[in-house]
Amino acid sequence: MVEKRINELRALLEYHSRKYYVEDSPEIPDYEYDALYRELQALEKEHPEFDSPTSPTKRVGGAVLDKFEKVTHTVQMQSLQDVFSKEELISAINKMGAESYAVEYKIDGLSVSLEYENGVFVRGSTRGDGVIGEDITENLKTVNAIPLTLSSPVPFIEVRGEVYMPKSVFHELNRIREENGEQLMANPRNAAAGSLRQLDSKITASRKLSIFVFNIQQITGGPTLNSHIESLKYLSSLGFRVSPDCRTFSSAEEIFDDIQRRGENREELSFDIDGAVIKVDDFGKREELGELTNVPKWAVAYKYPPEEKPTVLRSITIQVGRTGVLTPNANFDTIRLAGTNVSRATLHNKDFIAERDIREGDTIIVRKAGEIIPEVLYVDKSKRPEGSVPYSFPALCPSCGEKVFVSDEESAIRCTNSSCPAQLHRSIAHFASRDALNIDGLGPAIVDTLIKNNIISSIADLYTLKAEDIASLEGLGEKSAKKLLDAVEASKKLCLSKLLFGLGINHIGEKSAHTLAKKYKTIDALAIAEFDDLCMTEDFGEILAKSVVDFFSHESTKELIVALKCAGVNTEYISTEVSSKFEGMTIVVTGTLNTMSRSEAEKCITDNGGKAAGSVSKKTSFVLAGSDAGSKLTKAQSLGIKVVNEDEFLEMLK
Repeated sequence: MVEKRINELRALLEYHSRKYYVEDSPEIPDYEYDALYRELQALEKEHPEFDSPTSPTKRVGGAVLDKFEKVTHTVQMQSLQDVFSKEELISAINKMGAESYAVEYKIDGLSVSLEYENGVFVRGSTRGDGVIGEDITENLKTVNAIPLTLSSPVPFIEVRGEVYMPKSVFHELNRIREENGEQLMANPRNAAAGSLRQLDSKITASRKLSIFVFNIQQITGGPTLNSHIESLKYLSSLGFRVSPDCRTFSSAEEIFDDIQRRGENREELSFDIDGAVIKVDDFGKREELGELTNVPKWAVAYKYPPEEKPTVLRSITIQVGRTGVLTPNANFDTIRLAGTNVSRATLHNKDFIAERDIREGDTIIVRKAGEIIPEVLYVDKSKRPEGSVPYSFPALCPSCGEKVFVSDEESAIRCTNSSCPAQLHRSIAHFASRDALNIDGLGPAIVDTLIKNNIISSIADLYTLKAEDIASLEGLGEKSAKKLLDAVEASKKLCLSKLLFGLGINHIGEKSAHTLAKKYKTIDALAIAEFDDLCMTEDFGEILAKSVVDFFSHESTKELIVALKCAGVNTEYISTEVSSKFEGMTIVVTGTLNTMSRSEAEKCITDNGGKAAGSVSKKTSFVLAGSDAGSKLTKAQSLGIKVVNEDEFLEMLK
């Protein structure tokens, strides 16, 4: 009965996933899909004997690689010859001399190969140089529009497609990155390419990529196909999301008109394009035309020229992100670019402004990076008004009035005031996160609700929350209030290292927070630590030392620590070391372990007095290697460093 239900759920989820991601015609609401998904997830966890590599639950990612293996393409993944004008297009079409041509969008993404054996997805790879690519199978499994099994299996088929990041996903990612003070992604194509080449497939899964499949590279045992249009229909029947709006034409004029139509309407598309592809539709004619070394003679790509326009920069304003980073923004006279009105663009940081010598009143040249994000290219200095002066960043935070922190080592200028209103939401959400104070039930949405209702205005206010205040809020109740208050109470007893990480000190992660807590023992001792002494801390340097000194120099930080102490929050180091088995040892963990995660193995190392390092060197005592270990294992072997497997490691802990 259990196996039957698991198979039913998998079939249902595959069906509805196809309806949503491939056909764009969902039949059930998201919450119903999520309920089916959670049921399957629970059953698979309880019954691992029914595990399947093609289950919909495998799309969340989880494989962490040291590197990507090389793949030699049996069929070369060629590029296309580009044309940039009507004259060049007509010339190319005349050379091809076909009766019918297929015209489709040139999706701006990353070209990949997908291989299926007996209808099951077995390998996915990047184009690379066309001959040799990289194996990114685990990452491609996280792309929901890629079927893990085909609806009509054939012995073997390899298809080619373009993985891309939808515009809406790109905008949301950049919004979050800007709020967190992170560098913005330049365009959807770079974002998609970077997401696919993540060694951790969970990161790829979080990027919500999609794909359009547009070509059959090779096939065994399939039907006879005579044209491109036929092949797209066949690919669609197998479950692939195929190249959209593909049309056929017989004359160059018709083709050019269609290309212009696509260009004029590209702002309305949910995906980014950088041109149109024109292909001979008939496969027999393609065979006759043949190919050059790396491009086919039967296809060309028409590339749209980037649109650049001048405008006058009226002002530079500062936005404070949730990590305290001050981001300058250009406000200029409205211009129309790539189909939309534009009057604002980010100037990123102080180095960006200094390198281009951007001043208020300048005439600037603006374009849309990847046809999406407005960017300032350069200044037309011939039109610079007399008396203009170089731009200077404010010395005080525009949100809270505190002095900002300027570092020679990075471009970012920061407000490090823990009570800065612009950072409040992010600071509290981080403080409550699992790796910090682990206040279960206090996610970003609840934090936002508490702030909007003026129930909390600082981290310390979490420890004065009352059940009636929480229970009265929309979407919450007595049970939620009790759960939250219990978690707040439990957080008081955690180690100083958790508190230091939760305070969100710039550059201080979990490991450095643990190092500081272990060395200084109390938050009071750390608060008065000298810069030179901090620099002598293990794995510390001037940047981290400056961050700590600057953080504890604020009056608001001192007030926060007093408030936390009064609330009963522990501010002392609690040793968790159970032995000194690995005292003085530096140990590197690599590969996939069976009984524990890599982070759990590293915790075992530090709990037993050792140091968990991220890279192999001559100082490495030994390497713990799981399955699929890569470059770290190779380096350890070349240096003659001891390598142990998981069983040997567990034996050491006894």
